[in-house]
Amino acid sequence: MQSCEISSDSTDDPLSRALHRHRQPRIVVIGAGLAGLAATKTLLENGFTNVTVLEASDRIGGRVQSIQHGKTTLELGATWIHGANGNPIYHLAEENGLLEHTTEEERSVGRISLYAKNGVAHYQTNSGKRIPKDLVEEFSDLYNEVYELTQEFFQNGKPVGAESQNSVGIFTRDVLRKKIMLDPYDSESTKKLKLSMLQQYLKVESCESSSPSMDEVSLSEFGEWTEIPGAHHVIPVGFIKVVEILAQDIPSRVLRLSKPVRRIHWNCSSQDAEDISDQADHNQDQRPSPSPVCLECEDAECLLADHVIVTASLGFLKKAHETLFSPGLPQDKAQAVQKLGISTTDKIFLEFAEPFWSPECNSIQFVWEDEAQLESQAYPEELWYRKICSFDVLYPPERYGHMLSGWICGEEALRMERCDDETVAEICTELLRQFTGNQNIPKPRRILRSSWGSNPYIRGSYSFTQVGSSGRDVERLAEPLPYIKNTKAPPLQVLFAGEATHRKYYSTTHGALLSGQREANRLIELYQYSFDAETTKPNI
Repeated sequence: MQSCEISSDSTDDPLSRALHRHRQPRIVVIGAGLAGLAATKTLLENGFTNVTVLEASDRIGGRVQSIQHGKTTLELGATWIHGANGNPIYHLAEENGLLEHTTEEERSVGRISLYAKNGVAHYQTNSGKRIPKDLVEEFSDLYNEVYELTQEFFQNGKPVGAESQNSVGIFTRDVLRKKIMLDPYDSESTKKLKLSMLQQYLKVESCESSSPSMDEVSLSEFGEWTEIPGAHHVIPVGFIKVVEILAQDIPSRVLRLSKPVRRIHWNCSSQDAEDISDQADHNQDQRPSPSPVCLECEDAECLLADHVIVTASLGFLKKAHETLFSPGLPQDKAQAVQKLGISTTDKIFLEFAEPFWSPECNSIQFVWEDEAQLESQAYPEELWYRKICSFDVLYPPERYGHMLSGWICGEEALRMERCDDETVAEICTELLRQFTGNQNIPKPRRILRSSWGSNPYIRGSYSFTQVGSSGRDVERLAEPLPYIKNTKAPPLQVLFAGEATHRKYYSTTHGALLSGQREANRLIELYQYSFDAETTKPNI
């Protein structure tokens, strides 16, 4: 395949052709997750007809994956609508009746346990003892005080001290350790328990941030992530229903599954496009005129386009961007890809015939007493299970049966993914026996788990601002190619969407959806005079 060279002298501008000939621009969307489907839906609603979606896997949804498990639906990926007030995902779900069967217990504003608002989290030590509820609440209040401090560096412009190494984890550990050790009323054993709980809270926080460790999350940027007010909601019939609603008006001819893209040739001259086109299938609607973008698929088919919207995950871009783009990404954009963080957060669902936990228990939190002074939460390969921070009880049992959902993140999650179901089930059973002190807990009758880290088209769960990165890197990642300073090149050849490209709402489903609408609207504005849109532009 011939690569495309930049042709700054070219006057064969696809925008000019469309304006003069009223030809519909050819737009290809890579990825049929929330961002890709939102972009496609917005384009179609605004009169664009020549749109194609290429999805590498054999299903739509991306990091939304709802699995039918007996009579219930389990979420291997996105689970919660984070906040209701002004959240487009929430409004989409409510308008379509997806929340009608959501129980009061499934709406929560809690940060640690989101599955149930009611009930009590049981903090259990590795010696099989439950930490008293009042001690847990006392520590939780202290932790939340320090969590609020971590928000102030970005929100209030507080300077970051060198001792924190600009790390949320290091800062949190240092401040809390000092507060705990200086408490004149606590015994040494109580102080040790609180220090051990600190390690467990940081593991939970790592799972929520999808970072290997909170030591890798930037303290100066942590407060930029914006929480939408309101409770977190689950969708009883499955989060995939939101995906299906977005896709329901997209014609089947537009969506092409199992169609991975090998390379995106952009900034092509007319001759380059013609040369590549000659090597493509002789598809007549691809041949009318050359275009500045050519997509080379893994099956050797080539598609010509005026614009491509790339919604690939940050994890995939980290792995593949050097070979995916020809010419390669500009240096500053490539640096943004490398500087921003993404890791893996996996779930482990365990189904039991009967509950071994008490009715008021909403989660079992694992507190390792020997980790009180731990400086790093990176474990040797054989101890990967120590990164499992907790098991949440799924409510209500009338829907889920007797089901626990465990959490693990980082490299340890990848090691879990490499184990077989039998091994993971045995290890989780032993952990539950050890921490509850109940040696009679049976092995689960069924296990189901996610594997986002080893998925070759995703390679991680969602993004975070890594130490050394900032919101400016998110904006640079989102900036279309070619950059606007290259005025002679056709505009908006390659656009970027996905949760990692939303500066305020990264890591969320609403951030993904809004980013797709954002990129679609760039093209709508570009072509607003070339043909009349059939519907009005949606408000974002």
